[in-house]
Amino acid sequence: MKALLQRVTKASVSVGGQTVGHIGPGLVVLLGVAHGDTEKDAAYLAEKTVGLRIFSDNEGKFNLSALDIKGELLVISQFTLLADTRKGRRPSFTDAAAPDRAKALYEYYVKLTINSGLKVETGRFQEHMLVEIHNDGPVTVMLDSREKFTS
Repeated sequence: MKALLQRVTKASVSVGGQTVGHIGPGLVVLLGVAHGDTEKDAAYLAEKTVGLRIFSDNEGKFNLSALDIKGELLVISQFTLLADTRKGRRPSFTDAAAPDRAKALYEYYVKLTINSGLKVETGRFQEHMLVEIHNDGPVTVMLDSREKFTS
């Protein structure tokens, strides 16, 4: 499971011209679920997402987490994070989990982040979305649950 975190001053997501989620300062999380991912992967990424210190303190150092600043999260499902571009010019998405499994793990991840006490908004699973991101910094960090198990 992969989560691309983008620190933002604000962000929103629209479907069919209607805003379905919006946040103030916090993180946009683009979440991709791979074949073989489990609830353990979702739990690891949810904990890492809310606790990762990528917000600046008064000295400008990355010492604060989303929990520390009471940041907001906008979680968007994005299977394209699992793109395999090694061959040809068209990406392959065979590493992405089947939609039913991906949706279940996406929803579990969202539930865990909500349980952290932060405001969490979402896009709509398997919908064409327009995401407006005001990246702060810019700060963008990739998390991969499989890296936890190899170190």
